[in-house]
Amino acid sequence: MSLGAKVGTNLPYLRRYARALTGSQQTGDAFVRATLEAALADASLRAEIGEGRVALYRAFNKVWSSAFVDTVDHSGGDLPLGGLHETAAQERLAHITPANRQALLLVTLEDFSVDEVAMILDRSPSDVEALVQEAVEEIDRESTTSVLIIEDEPLISMQLEDLVRSLGHDVCGMAATRTQARDIATSETPGLVLADIQLADGSSGLDAVDDILKLVDVPVIFITAYPERLLTGDRPEPTYLITKPFQEATVRAAISQALFFGSSQPLT
Repeated sequence: MSLGAKVGTNLPYLRRYARALTGSQQTGDAFVRATLEAALADASLRAEIGEGRVALYRAFNKVWSSAFVDTVDHSGGDLPLGGLHETAAQERLAHITPANRQALLLVTLEDFSVDEVAMILDRSPSDVEALVQEAVEEIDRESTTSVLIIEDEPLISMQLEDLVRSLGHDVCGMAATRTQARDIATSETPGLVLADIQLADGSSGLDAVDDILKLVDVPVIFITAYPERLLTGDRPEPTYLITKPFQEATVRAAISQALFFGSSQPLT
């Protein structure tokens, strides 16, 4: 298999991680692009990223840790899935996402083992375990918000509701169609949206979210069985994306990261 094919297989998932890490599609994709450009310029790094998924994420982390990527959009246009949340993410990046959140996302969202995360972050396994525990404790201290759940499978909807409430958040509504989601958002003003891609009436969760973002700027987490279809980097796409079937820890970490970048409060 060629190097391009090896890297291409893992690239959608690296984009998912980079977007969740930075809180921005634009910034996350820029870091992924910088990683590939660095590999083209460095033969040893190019050979490394062909060794597998862990090696690719390790190369990304080297770029993330050592370089600032200019990701400002100079076109003057507004991205459908951007807005004020994108601006808040850029401001948060001035402080850089803490290592504990990097470790948590790698273990939960990307499903790496502790030993694999230790290789990616160039830390010991015990350090990684401590970082993950710090991140979990940080989540427990987070302020609460009101969550809109857009999901057409009743069992999954109830599972998400239980998880959201267990984190101390309120559920302002549960919608199975685009119309229901828009109506709830109009009357309740959610602070976070969890959205399936395919809805009960054949409508799209992407369209439902687009409707909501015209009403209120709010962080959004998409849930889909086919994440690679939305992680090409070719167009405005979701920043936070969870794969079905999901683990509760994955949803928990994604909610925390979305609220982390959605907050206007400075880091302490």
